[in-house]
Amino acid sequence: MSRRSIFIIITAVIMLGAGAWSVYLMLRPAGETVIISQDGKELYRLDITREPDRTIEAEYEGRKNIIEIKDGEVYMSHADCPDHICIETGKLRPDTPIVCLPNRLVIEYENSGLDGTAR
Repeated sequence: MSRRSIFIIITAVIMLGAGAWSVYLMLRPAGETVIISQDGKELYRLDITREPDRTIEAEYEGRKNIIEIKDGEVYMSHADCPDHICIETGKLRPDTPIVCLPNRLVIEYENSGLDGTAR
């Protein structure tokens, strides 16, 4: 192989690595703080990097939601609502909160970075 070919291969590997790192940085949470609120009131503010695995129950008008925190990830494991969209949402992501409209429950990352409206 010529020096030019080796240079091109090394440059391509470095570019792919930089691209993968950029994607990782864009997809990770802006902060590690998760806010669980119900009916507009904050119930919990948790740093999931320091939070041990635990189960949180939230009740609203006799209906219950069960929130799981496991291995630094947050998801809804049970909900007494008719549609279960909150369960189907899966694990909490930076761009998508978990919302249970019938039980007025919202789980989201604390906004500590810039968003699409920053100027």
